[in-house]
Amino acid sequence: MPEGHSIHRLARQFTSVFTGERLQASSPQGRFSAGAERLNGAVLTGARAHGKQLFLEFDNDLVLRVHLGLYGAWSFGGDSEFRGASSIGAPRRVGERETADDDGAASYAGPPPPVGAVRVRLVSEHGWADLRGPTACELITGAERDALIGKLGPDPLDPESDPAEFVERVRRTRTAVGLSLMNQSVIAGVGNVYRAEVLFRHRLHPWLQGVALAEGDVLALWDDLVHLMNDGVRAGRIITTKPEHRSAEHLEASEVRTEDAHYVYKRTGLECRICATQVAMAEMGARKLYWCPQCQAR
Repeated sequence: MPEGHSIHRLARQFTSVFTGERLQASSPQGRFSAGAERLNGAVLTGARAHGKQLFLEFDNDLVLRVHLGLYGAWSFGGDSEFRGASSIGAPRRVGERETADDDGAASYAGPPPPVGAVRVRLVSEHGWADLRGPTACELITGAERDALIGKLGPDPLDPESDPAEFVERVRRTRTAVGLSLMNQSVIAGVGNVYRAEVLFRHRLHPWLQGVALAEGDVLALWDDLVHLMNDGVRAGRIITTKPEHRSAEHLEASEVRTEDAHYVYKRTGLECRICATQVAMAEMGARKLYWCPQCQAR
């Protein structure tokens, strides 16, 4: 599932490319026809992300809420004025990169025929965006948007988020910290990759109960997630390793090889980059959890 950094990249791309534009909206697949009819001809006034939720705001007081889930993705294209990634979301590409469209079409005659089950198509004068396979795609009001965000935890990518909320929500329960990090009402935007990697980076056992953690330990997790996820927004991929722990040091994120990008995520049976113990995998909260039994001992 695309994690919070990808959704914030989507919000930035919509803001850059489509804000202020009057959009044609349609549902080639047909499952969002009524909603597309209500959006057709409206001006996009803003785009924002909170955790894994994307909100596209229009001048007719409607908000398009999208949650990509496991299979959702947006694809983009346009003329020479269009800049940005050509695809953001699932399915994952190798190294969790997003495809860049640097040149734009030399002779743009509008969007191409829809490919696959396109739930929503948005078209401006200079570009288009297609949504496929989302878990949620609905029109809501601004009040409903605010109520939904109010049920979510703080977002490390929101500079106005209060880390004290995260610290309090983790430390007040006996829930394992590995589960709390995946709970969107505790912290918004963290998924399986960031969960495994940040726990390793702080040498925390995934099954430690929240009440057993010191305030400083939890705050350090937050600060590191702010750092890692902002890096993910800039790079368009998740890289959590330090240069000295890779097979070859690189200066640019684009040069980091896929096999060097993570400490434990999807490295089951491989040697830990720090202690050479085999990386372990287990089920936690119906998701695969990766950790080092030595570096993250209780």
